Amino acid sequence: MKILVVGAGAIGGYFGGRLLEKGEDVTFLVRDRRKEELESTGLKIESVNGDCLLTPNLITKDSEPETYDVVLLSTKSYQLAGAIQDVLPFVGDETMVLPLLNGISHIDQLTEAFSEQQVIGGLCFVEATLGKNGEIVQTSPLNQLVYGERNGEQSDRIKRLKQAFENTKAEFILSNNINQEMWHKYLFITTMSGITTLFEQPIGPIRELESGQRTIAALLDELENVMAKFGAPIEQGISRKLLEKINSLGEGMKSSMQRDAEKAMPIEADHLQGYLLKKAMEVEVDAPVLETVYTKLKLYEKGVNN
Repeated sequence: MKILVVGAGAIGGYFGGRLLEKGEDVTFLVRDRRKEELESTGLKIESVNGDCLLTPNLITKDSEPETYDVVLLSTKSYQLAGAIQDVLPFVGDETMVLPLLNGISHIDQLTEAFSEQQVIGGLCFVEATLGKNGEIVQTSPLNQLVYGERNGEQSDRIKRLKQAFENTKAEFILSNNINQEMWHKYLFITTMSGITTLFEQPIGPIRELESGQRTIAALLDELENVMAKFGAPIEQGISRKLLEKINSLGEGMKSSMQRDAEKAMPIEADHLQGYLLKKAMEVEVDAPVLETVYTKLKLYEKGVNN
C-alpha cells in the first residue's frame, strides 16, 4: 500500500519510520524546512526498541498531486485545519484517513473535510519527542498504534492495511471496537496530561503521595461520569482500570502536553480538557478537579501568548 504520513515529528516520524524500516512504501508530507533537514541528516530514530537511520521519501504541499491508499495524520489539534488543506491533493475517493490525534472532536472535523467512509479510527501510545538535532527519541518500550473501522467491520481494506502494518518493530493492533478504545484513550490522556501539567512533575512523584493518588482517581472518576452522562461508548468502571495503568507507568513518564509546556509551546487544553468541561456543563455534572486543571492550563496559555 502507498502510505502518506503527514509530518515527520515524534509520532508520525516514529511509526512511519518503523513502516519504512520494514520496507513499506512510505512517503512523508513535510514543511520545506523539515524536508531540508531530513535530506541532510536522514530520519534518525533513537529507541529502546532499536535504533535506525532511514532515507525517507519526502514531499511538500506543493509537490505534484498523487493519490495514496492511506494517510496517517499525527498533528496536534491546533494544526489539523492546516494539515487537512495540505493533504487534500493527495486524498482520493478510496483513500483511508487514519488520525492519531488525542481526543475525539477531530473526527467530526475530518469527516466534514473528507467523508464518513474515508475516515477510520486510530490512536497511539508512545513516549517520543524530537531531539535537538531533529532525531526522534523514543524512551520507553510502549509503542502501540491501534486502528480499525469505526463501524467495527473487518473490511477488505482494513485487512490489507493489517498486512502492511504487520511485522514491524512497533506494535500495530487492529481493533474491532476502535470507537470505544478512542474514548478510553481520551479519558486516559486527558487525565495524564492534566495531572502532570498541573503539578509540573512526571507521574511518579505525584502518585507516590496519597493526595496525588486521590487527585488522579478523582479526575478519572469525574471524566468517566461526564462521558457516561452524555452517552459516550465507554466501559462501566473504566476509570479503575485506567488508574491501574497510570500506576504501572514508569516513574519518569511525562505527558506530551507537559513536555510542550516545558518548552513554552502551544498545548491542547481546549481540545482535551476544555471539550469535556463544556460537556460536563451541558449535562450538569460537577467536575471540580477538571475545572481546576483547565484553569491552570488556560493560565499557562495566557502567559505564553502574552
